[in-house]
Amino acid sequence: MAEISISVEDFQKFREFFYRKTGIQFESSKRYFVDKRLVERIEATASDTFRSYFTLLRFQASGEELQQLTNLMTVNETYFFREEYQFKCLVDSILSEITARKTDRSPIRIWVIPSSSGEEPYSIAIYLLEQWAGINDWDIEIISSDIDTHMLAQARRGLYSTRAIQQLPARYLQKYFKRSGENYQLCDDVLGAVEFTRVNLSERADTRAYRNFDVVFCRNLLIYFDDLSRKTAAETFYDALNPGGFILLGHSESMSRISSLYKVRKFPDAIVYQKPLEAR
Repeated sequence: MAEISISVEDFQKFREFFYRKTGIQFESSKRYFVDKRLVERIEATASDTFRSYFTLLRFQASGEELQQLTNLMTVNETYFFREEYQFKCLVDSILSEITARKTDRSPIRIWVIPSSSGEEPYSIAIYLLEQWAGINDWDIEIISSDIDTHMLAQARRGLYSTRAIQQLPARYLQKYFKRSGENYQLCDDVLGAVEFTRVNLSERADTRAYRNFDVVFCRNLLIYFDDLSRKTAAETFYDALNPGGFILLGHSESMSRISSLYKVRKFPDAIVYQKPLEAR
């Protein structure tokens, strides 16, 4: 087979298509990253050229190839207890406000997106078990979503490298993990505390069912979106949250620059964003 090359025009066509499908915008500086993965999938599908592969990508009824490529194109880099100060804010400040309003004693619902390979939602579960005094008095539901099906499968397995657990306190590692060769296997109790789902944040059909959440963690995802996609995501989270619900973003992200829908709340440990109580 002749060497496959991706032209500037090919890159532009793909970039626009992928943006419409996922909300993720690749800059020209990402050419090498994108081209390499496109060539990999062109060869894997026995397509002769970018043009034939692009036709498959757009018109395949099952959407399987788009999912395969999306899995390759999304970056998943995380570890346990990343930006732990936000978990402290959740326990020390946010949950007391939420429980004070829940006169019906309904479950506290937390949505974590993206899930990546599961370190963040599992970190939240462990932190609540260890640090929140109300853990025995309230039901907690943690739903974690991602567009990448490979990452979701990995998250459900709960098997982690030494690098992933390097920031985890030793007592938590000993309590919630067991050694499995060179890796660490998360215990069944914590595995069962998180439900994983596939969601494309840019697809309204995917997000429509996500409602009545008290807290959303969306950390270090919106940096890959452009302004329009960020605004759409902000509106999606607004619809997903209960009035008075909170959203926590990555340390370099600011909802104030994206949308005016939320109130800024400055707690001792973190700045977070709140859907107004009077919202409908």
